[in-house]
Amino acid sequence: MLEVKTVGVFLEEPHLAVAASAGRFAAERLAALPVAEDDGAARRQAREVLALLGEAGLCRFVVPAAHGGARERVDSLSLCVIRENLAQASPLADAVFALQGLGSMPIALAGTDEQKERWLPGVASGETMTAFAMTEPAAGSDVRAIETVARREGDDYVLDGRKWLISNAGLADVYTTFAAVDSADGRDKPIACFLVAAENPGLRFAGPQILSAPHPLGEIVFEDCRVGASARLGDEDEGFKLGMRTLDRLRATVAAAACGMASRALDEALAHAKERRQFGRALSEFQLVQQKLALMATDLAAARLLTYRAAWEAENGDRVTLCSAMAKLAATETAQRVIDQAVQILGGRGVLASHPVDHLYRAVRALRIYEGTSEIQQLVIARELLAERG
Repeated sequence: MLEVKTVGVFLEEPHLAVAASAGRFAAERLAALPVAEDDGAARRQAREVLALLGEAGLCRFVVPAAHGGARERVDSLSLCVIRENLAQASPLADAVFALQGLGSMPIALAGTDEQKERWLPGVASGETMTAFAMTEPAAGSDVRAIETVARREGDDYVLDGRKWLISNAGLADVYTTFAAVDSADGRDKPIACFLVAAENPGLRFAGPQILSAPHPLGEIVFEDCRVGASARLGDEDEGFKLGMRTLDRLRATVAAAACGMASRALDEALAHAKERRQFGRALSEFQLVQQKLALMATDLAAARLLTYRAAWEAENGDRVTLCSAMAKLAATETAQRVIDQAVQILGGRGVLASHPVDHLYRAVRALRIYEGTSEIQQLVIARELLAERG
């Protein structure tokens, strides 16, 4: 459960209530779920987990109240306390929850009333699964390199291209899709955002992509995929900005998930160090082990403070980009170190595929890459600092 005393200065009573609810859900419902051992199991379990999240009312926090959500607007602090609790118990459950927010945030930010009413109530209830289709083989950190094209034909757009490394590919009910609009006059192609329903002709699931940690990841292909202009979010040239706003708003929640994974690893390491005896005494009595534990706990506390400061700024301040980049960089890099040290303390047990720490070791690695790599976060931080100095 979230260690409130470290970050309580940023949380008010409603956030504490959400944290308690998410913690109980994680302990009572997620703890009973078997760990998905392969991609097929992860894909089957993702829908089951989404239904559980919906029943618990947690998906309501990714949607504004006007369309079935829990709060008047999506609240970063609530998302952070939920993700930290979920990630401690199940990285897969955290990913499922995160994608509900990532796929629906552009709708909440730029959707028409009709678009919001069609999709957001189902997202809030856990009945509609979303996906965020931005990444391509040639377009990762360089979003403007997107090659998927949207060609205007009368009142419609025809999409052609492929997206890969897409979470919930083949499972989602709607794909929030970014494509370059093909202009007849040869101008630079603006990036637009479209809502493409899973059953839309011309959209197909091209197959899974296997991660080191089981996760419903895969590739989708658009082939003469026709959508009405009513499927576009915002204007033709607003897709890039909309995608960046979405990532900016949710980046602190990635940091919260990293803190959750690191917290679970630290707990496992502490329990093992106290119970495991070598050379006639507990591991916890060895100074080198104590040093590891001390640094793990200190680094985690610092990452948590940066994370919840960023979430607080998202609700109350104007330094969202800088704070969220710092939080994601610090928390994901810290989580990788903490979990690695936990494996070291557990020794052979830590590399058994059945052990929670081994699963965390595989699951945490992707957090340093998705929604902006650690290197990109450093560039963002430097850019923001330099801009402040004029």
